[in-house]
Amino acid sequence: MLIAMLAHWAVVGSPIYSSMEPGQTIAYISDVGAQELKPLFIGGSVVTVVFLDLSFVAERWLRHAGQLVPNKGKLDKACAIGSIFFSVVGALGLILLSCFDTLRHPHKHVGFLAMFLAGYLVSAILICAEYLRLGIFYRSHHRVLFASFVIKGCFVVVEIALAIAFGVLGRHNGSKRNAAAVLEWGKPRISLPIVWVEPAANHGSAVIALIFTFYVLSFVVDLLPSVRTRRHVPQGEKRVNMASSEPSSELTREEPLTMDSAGPNANNVNYYRGQRM
Repeated sequence: MLIAMLAHWAVVGSPIYSSMEPGQTIAYISDVGAQELKPLFIGGSVVTVVFLDLSFVAERWLRHAGQLVPNKGKLDKACAIGSIFFSVVGALGLILLSCFDTLRHPHKHVGFLAMFLAGYLVSAILICAEYLRLGIFYRSHHRVLFASFVIKGCFVVVEIALAIAFGVLGRHNGSKRNAAAVLEWGKPRISLPIVWVEPAANHGSAVIALIFTFYVLSFVVDLLPSVRTRRHVPQGEKRVNMASSEPSSELTREEPLTMDSAGPNANNVNYYRGQRM
């Protein structure tokens, strides 16, 4: 969706839309989404957040069903449930901001944009807390948990920093709003028949929307260990199998030698107070 919208805007000659501020020459995603590509913007946003939220629900169910390693306490479960709740809030924000476009409903659009960013950032923080606890507890067997925590933690830090910069620059006119647009998705240049995104080093550019895309794709790392194949056992079952293969302390405990007044019995004859039974 993002590539199609960016390519469309560049191919048609980088037009200045009526929703853009005076002096702004680089369109926001919302500016393009408020024009003829609005159905694509709405449809792509709905598909993205529905499947992302289903990933949150699937992750929680697979832990409950034993296909992924289970949560270790109430705090883990609370973080998982909280991340699902705030992901739904963020999903509603993205769907509503795509419907209430910046051209016809500018104030509502900004409000739903804040709802979208806040919802998914809080959700990401909660799932980071869950994965940190799981990664610490299962660190000797499931390093993928800690790797997932690192990926999502980097997303939270980078997105918060870029969102602050985006908000500050977006409050100004002219070139600073262009810089904000660069932070949102990059500065496009066209050279037919190829469209690419210029790094825009002068603006310290990073692409917020594409970083969010990589955050969505990071859930492949979380859900893949639950897949069963000929050569792969689901993560949760592997943990159970490893636990059951370890010798029990009760079984490995050596039985003490029978002791009586005559000392230890080397044979299988039982004695009681020196008398043969």
